[in-house]
Amino acid sequence: MSFSDFQWRNIDLNLLVAFAYLYRYESVSIAAEKSCVSQSAMSHSLARLRRLFDDALFERQGHKMCPTEHAHVLAPTINQILDSVTHDLLTTATFEPKAYRGVCRIGLTDYAEVIFAPLIYDVIRQQAPHAQVSFLNVNRSNYITLAEQEKLDVIIGSMPELHHSFHRTFLYTERHVCVADPEMIDIESGLSVEEFANIEHALVSPDGQLSTQVDKTLQHIGLSRKVTVATRNFLTVQFLLKQRRLIAIVPQKMAEIACYNNGLEHFSPPITVADFDISMLWFSRKEREDKNTWLRHLIQDAIVSLSKAK
Repeated sequence: MSFSDFQWRNIDLNLLVAFAYLYRYESVSIAAEKSCVSQSAMSHSLARLRRLFDDALFERQGHKMCPTEHAHVLAPTINQILDSVTHDLLTTATFEPKAYRGVCRIGLTDYAEVIFAPLIYDVIRQQAPHAQVSFLNVNRSNYITLAEQEKLDVIIGSMPELHHSFHRTFLYTERHVCVADPEMIDIESGLSVEEFANIEHALVSPDGQLSTQVDKTLQHIGLSRKVTVATRNFLTVQFLLKQRRLIAIVPQKMAEIACYNNGLEHFSPPITVADFDISMLWFSRKEREDKNTWLRHLIQDAIVSLSKAK
């Protein structure tokens, strides 16, 4: 079908805007508020969208209007159309890092903040000397809400479940190691699984849970461990381990910092502990924004280079 043959009178660009807001917020009322129209107008737009695409598009599940499978298929194309209108038709100025005087808003997990905040600050300021950098602590349970509320440009951390509003790119794989005070625990010759299980454990727990997959692994071989303390903060663990008969399983990069600063030592766990991936996330709608594209490439190159160097 050619351009001239299509029945364009049936298409209203505002319907695509309404779809984008509904897809982003999964709520008719919030989508209406964010797009500055009444709730009835948004409901009317949804009805027109359903007729246009011959699909429910958004179905109520609890308090949310969840996208259907067809809506997930449509979303990338609709976002691309709106991005093209915004950036290709309506935007004339190009992004210049050297002249940028705004704020780069970066969401980081505890792990990512300790490991990468100085690096990210340095590489941004090198290319954008007038920019400000704002780091916000996020985790896998709140990153979606905070990214919207705080207008985050990118998020860095381990987020196994990716919300449909985001894109991501893999940065590197991290492994777990054990950390302990060698003056309190004899780790020079290594620990057997039984010795490992019989020593009290400190746990880094972003969600406050006092057990992990490690406990399930031990149960399979008829053992259990005693977790006597848990914290959400990686930094706290290194101080807990000093001068105490405690073991903690932490990411290797975090362990290297803890050992360097506090005279601790790290070693491989006597049981299998799964590796995890560190990724960078950003809203799909920001995919073609000049500033976001620059920031993503800058941070990715810096982090990947650092991980390969060590």
